[in-house]
Amino acid sequence: MFRLCLVLALCFAGFGADAAVRIKDISSLQGVRDNQLLGYGLVVGLQNTGDTLLNSTFTAQALASMLDRMGINVRGSSMRTRNVAAVLVTADVPPFVTPGTRIDVTVSSLGDAVSLMGGTLVLTSLNGVDGQTYAIAQGQVAVSGYEAAGQAESVTENVPTAGRIANGALMERQVPGDLQDVGALTFELKNPDFATAERVTDAINSFTQRHFGMAAARQRDQRSVDVDAPPNVNKARFIAELGELEVEPDMPARVVMDARSGAVVISQDVQISTVAVTYGNITVRVTETPQVSQPAPFSNGRTVVVPNTQVNVDQSGGTIAIVHGPSLRTLVAGLNQIGLKPSGIIAILQAIKAAGALQADLIVE
Repeated sequence: MFRLCLVLALCFAGFGADAAVRIKDISSLQGVRDNQLLGYGLVVGLQNTGDTLLNSTFTAQALASMLDRMGINVRGSSMRTRNVAAVLVTADVPPFVTPGTRIDVTVSSLGDAVSLMGGTLVLTSLNGVDGQTYAIAQGQVAVSGYEAAGQAESVTENVPTAGRIANGALMERQVPGDLQDVGALTFELKNPDFATAERVTDAINSFTQRHFGMAAARQRDQRSVDVDAPPNVNKARFIAELGELEVEPDMPARVVMDARSGAVVISQDVQISTVAVTYGNITVRVTETPQVSQPAPFSNGRTVVVPNTQVNVDQSGGTIAIVHGPSLRTLVAGLNQIGLKPSGIIAILQAIKAAGALQADLIVE
């Protein structure tokens, strides 16, 4: 796996250190964001895979309240159905949506339901942080996981107690806020960097100088770039035009390692000073093969177990290699010459960082 990663890294090293991307892909407009909604509801129509009403009292209470609103009195009766499950319904509302717009919702089980497959979410109100109802959700729940169980074995694929309803919620109220309410435009970088913010500022100023005869952008810090919209210009069109401008983002030299999977990701600008690296593996194998000592007939002896221990020591590796160079290509080629496994690469990079030869941030996850 790691050799494949090295090959890919060498292939990408042939390209430039940066690639031009659109401003809209590396930044977001301050004040233009999603809003989150939350609701509590019931999923019905399950095939005996819902909540156990005796254990999930909130499911029983919600079911009784729903039936009571429909004119069916079940107060005081013992309900034993397992075709109902209590769920939390969540949704992300895009900015500037209007009533009548449909959005996706996510449904997650609250009780001890086994699976939501085949269930239908009944009418559920989705509220914002202010307690107001902004959307109504209802529909068939699509579940990607499943669970099959027998007397001695069970199989579970993905998560059968969570699902989605595409276009399952209908907006009933507009979320407060309008594009015209946004004052000065502020573009916030998703990966803050002073050099990237400077390049974004220069690209916007170059565009506004050509079309409007003014320098509209100014860099506030490593994250934010303020832009003054020209007068008598459609703000939505102006934002769209700025978003299509291309810049080359900068990023710090960084090495990210995942100790669990062995994945190592090295950014293009990683540099390493000249170091000599050696790495060897010592394997100690202890084998116990006890033997039984049987006395001769009529010798009045006794049978005893004689221990027999074998210790084998195997030392591999130990190759010394010179690793140096100002580029990712040289670094990857030097590490590849040693022929290490991912665990060895992680140990080597940590040792090089400790020696002060790795000119990059080392992140171990």
